[in-house]
Amino acid sequence: MERHTYQTGLIGNCAFLAHINKDTNIDWLCWPRMDSSFIFGGLLDKKKGGEFSILPEADYSSHQYYLENTNVLCTEITTSEGSYRITDFTPRFLQYERFFKPLMLIRKVEPLDGSPRIRVKCAPVCDYGAVQLHPMRGSSHIEFTGCEENIRLTTNIAVSYLFEEEYFVLNDTRYLILTYGHPLEAPLASTAERFLRETITYWRTWIKHSSIANYFQPYVIRSALALKIHQYEDTGAIIAASTTSLPEFPDSGRNWDYRYCWMRDTYYVIMALNHIGHFEEMERYFGYITDISFSGDFRYQPLYGITGQKTLSETILPHLDGYLGNKPVRLGNQAYEHIQNDIYGQVLISMLPLYTDHRFIFSERKDSDRWIERLLKKIEKTIDEKDAGIWEFRNMADIHCYTNLFQWAGCAAAEKMARTIGNEALLQKAVELKSRAAAHIESCYDPVRKVYTNAAGSQYLDASTLQLIMMNYLDPASERARDHLTALEKELKTPEGLFYRYRHSDDFGKPKTTFLVCAFWYVEALACVGRLEDAQREFGKLLQYSNHLLLFSEDVEATTGSQWGNFPQAYSHVGLMNAAYRISMKLDTPIFL
Repeated sequence: MERHTYQTGLIGNCAFLAHINKDTNIDWLCWPRMDSSFIFGGLLDKKKGGEFSILPEADYSSHQYYLENTNVLCTEITTSEGSYRITDFTPRFLQYERFFKPLMLIRKVEPLDGSPRIRVKCAPVCDYGAVQLHPMRGSSHIEFTGCEENIRLTTNIAVSYLFEEEYFVLNDTRYLILTYGHPLEAPLASTAERFLRETITYWRTWIKHSSIANYFQPYVIRSALALKIHQYEDTGAIIAASTTSLPEFPDSGRNWDYRYCWMRDTYYVIMALNHIGHFEEMERYFGYITDISFSGDFRYQPLYGITGQKTLSETILPHLDGYLGNKPVRLGNQAYEHIQNDIYGQVLISMLPLYTDHRFIFSERKDSDRWIERLLKKIEKTIDEKDAGIWEFRNMADIHCYTNLFQWAGCAAAEKMARTIGNEALLQKAVELKSRAAAHIESCYDPVRKVYTNAAGSQYLDASTLQLIMMNYLDPASERARDHLTALEKELKTPEGLFYRYRHSDDFGKPKTTFLVCAFWYVEALACVGRLEDAQREFGKLLQYSNHLLLFSEDVEATTGSQWGNFPQAYSHVGLMNAAYRISMKLDTPIFL
C-alpha cells in the first residue's frame, strides 16, 4: 500500500477555514461558520461538492508552500506553456481597534513564466451539496443565489470566461474575491494587495510575539499557526478539526464530525497556548468555558458547538460519496450525549494559571469561590460513576483510570486555587475528593504486570495512562513510573515509534491506526522519566508523518505512515507543541521572544 497523505493546505482568519488542494481546488469551505454547510466540499464528494479551481489547459506539476510564518498559502503550477502562482488567504488584521476577519477568501493569480492558458471554474453549493446555486452575471462579478445569503465572486477576469468556463491566456495578475452576504464595494486590485500585505504582517507579528524554543522551531511555528486558526474568535471556542467524516482507516466506519469544541482537549490546548505566551487566546477560551460552566446544568457534555450549543444530533448524509468513497458522511456527533467525568478536572486545571500566573490578575475574578465550589460539586457527584472514558466508547462504561486521574488533578488545582483566595472550606473539600480519586486510580493498578490498566478490573492497557506520569500523579523519578512506561511501550508502541490508543476491540472492532497525539504523549513521558535521548529520537521520528506543509492528521497507519482521520487535527498539533516544549525545557534550549 502506498503512503496516503492529505493534499491540502489550510487557511483561515478565526472566523472560518478553507482547504486548498495542490490541484488548486478549494476542497473544503464552510460558511458562514466553521460548523455550517460546506460551500465547497470536494473533499467528501467530487461531483456534488462544488468546485473552485484555477487549472491550465496542459498537463501540469504543482508545488505548494506557505509564505514563511503566515497562514498565507501559495500554489505554483508549471506547464509546458508556462507557470503561474495562486496566493490564497483570508484577510485578518487590526483595523479600527478590532480584528478585521470578514467572510472573504482572496485568490491572487499571477503569471511567473511564459503564457499559460488557464480556466477558472467557480461553482459553490449549499446544504451539503443538495442545492446547486444559481449564478447571475454582473459587469465584474458573478452573484450566486440559493443559500441563506448570496455569495459573490468579484474579479478582474472577463466575466464571460468565468461564466462559460473558457480558457484564456494569463498575461497579467488577476484577482478573485469570494464574499458571503456582503459584496466587495472597494477597488479590487488595490484592496486585495492591501489586505494581503496587512495579513502577512499580522501573522508574522503574531509569531514574533510568540515564545517558541529553538527546538524544531519550524514545526512548532506551523503547529501554532494551525492551532490559532482553529479558534472561533467570536466566542473563543477551539474546534478539534475543520472537517467531518475523514475516516480513521478505509472502510472502518469510524467517520466523525470534529467541527466542535471538546472539553477533554481543554487542558492540553491551554498548556500549548501558555507555552508560546499567547494569553489573549487563552482568555477567550477561558471565557467560552466559563459561559458553559455557568449554564446551570449538573453535567458537562463531552463537547459543545462553537457557540455553546448543546444538542449536536448525529445524522448521516447518504447522498454524499464520502472521502475516497468512505461512507457514512456524518453531521453532528452523538458523543455529546455521553458521560465523560474527566471533564470537570480538565476545566479546573485549565483555569489554574489564572490564579498562579502573576501575568493574570486573579483578584479581578469576583466569582472565584462560587466557580470553584460549583466544579468541585460536579466532581463529588460523579467521582464514583462509570463513564465512557476519553475515547468515547459508545457501549462500554467503566471506572476509567484517566477519568479519575483528571479528577485527582482537578482537585489538586482547586486546592491551590482555594489557598490563593483564602477559602479553607474549599481547600478541605478539594483534599478530600483528591484522596477519593486516588483510591479509584489505585484500583486500576496491576501489581503483577506493574502497570496501571485502562479501568478498574480490566486487563487492557491504554495510552491515556501515560498522563499519570506527566500529571505527576506518579513521581517521574520513581520505579513505578518507569515500570508503567515500559509496560505501555511493550504493548502499545509500534516499531516506527507510533502509539495505539489501545489494542482491544471497541464498538467498531480493533483499531487499525495509531492515534498521533498518543505518540507525542509518549515523547513527553520519556522526557519526564529522564530518558531524554529516547525522547529526542522518538520526537524526530514523528515529524515524518506530516504532509507536504507540516500539517498533521489525527491518525497514522503504522506500516505505511499514511495519514487518516480528520485533518489537520488540532489535538495532534497541540501534542507536538507540548512535546517540543517539554524536551526544550529539559535541554534548557534558549527561548526566543
